[in-house]
Amino acid sequence: MSDVIAQIEGRIGCITLNRPQALNALSLDMVRQITAALLAWKNEPQVLAVAVRGSNKEGPFGAFCAGGDIRFFHQAATKGDPRLEDFFTEEYRLNHLIHTYPKPYLALMDGIVMGGGMGISQGASVRVVTERSKMAMPETHIGLFPDVGGGYFLSRCPGHLGEYLGLTGYMLHGEEAVHAGLADGYIASGKLPHIWQTLIETPFENGEAVERWVTTQFDRLQHSGLDHRGEMDAAMAQGSVVEMLHQLESAQDEWSQRTAKTLRARSPLMLHVVLEQIRRARKLSLADDLRMERDLVRHCFALRPVAQSETVEGIRALAVDKDHSPKWQPARAEDVDAAEVAAFFVSPWPAHAHPLRELN
Repeated sequence: MSDVIAQIEGRIGCITLNRPQALNALSLDMVRQITAALLAWKNEPQVLAVAVRGSNKEGPFGAFCAGGDIRFFHQAATKGDPRLEDFFTEEYRLNHLIHTYPKPYLALMDGIVMGGGMGISQGASVRVVTERSKMAMPETHIGLFPDVGGGYFLSRCPGHLGEYLGLTGYMLHGEEAVHAGLADGYIASGKLPHIWQTLIETPFENGEAVERWVTTQFDRLQHSGLDHRGEMDAAMAQGSVVEMLHQLESAQDEWSQRTAKTLRARSPLMLHVVLEQIRRARKLSLADDLRMERDLVRHCFALRPVAQSETVEGIRALAVDKDHSPKWQPARAEDVDAAEVAAFFVSPWPAHAHPLRELN
């Protein structure tokens, strides 16, 4: 059975991520299969809209996508495997295709939605979450940065919420994702099989009718907003990571102390890079943001020696040796060299040779 099931049912292009043993983590092959389906359906008159879902070990739904395959990243980086470069180039192209897709694209984000899972859902015209949704951009856990367009969509969250989500990797639950502007509506997970079935059986007139019908299925939200929003904005509005840490560490409340402790566990170098990424992205188009992120990822994996890559070390500690004790260089945010941060934002390619030069 393929890791991606892509077929036309009724008037809907249906995509099911079918790698449940890996929480549907994206491989290069999966990126290629999703891309091929979307390109084939772009001008296919039978397809009015596209719907994407994940599957768990019992069947459809229950898990959406846990991101990219980080064990592959580690192996490829340590062995100099060129497929690592292909993966990021093709994944970011796919993210751009979804954001700019000419037909409605419906993402049913039930269960875990992290990293690369956000990349294939944040560009959707209708983003649905459930009570089981666990949404995050947790890349700072592994010494990476929120990629797949993360600079673009996090920087457009209300206030300074994007900095908070990008730096801490905080996990949003279903309703919180709606309040954060990262989902359009909430639907109880028990209704999803019926919604999927209705989508493929209904003779909709056009794509707008498909979109409209899905939004009529949204449940009422029970909460009025996100907890600690005021504190998030106050801390994350600071000019630098060091100023954020000092403000949080001098506050006495539990939320500030906990947030400071989370940030202190992350790669100090990459925290500085992420803050710069999100703030730059506020002024960038999606295409320019993806080009910047493609530059950043090359710096993370290819332009620093493997022994000095925060990302290779972060993945080793979390997923390979599983000792959960990464040796970050430098060990403290206060010791990060501004020139080292700035180097990440120098493109390794001239504009005419950039791997994502064709995105607009």
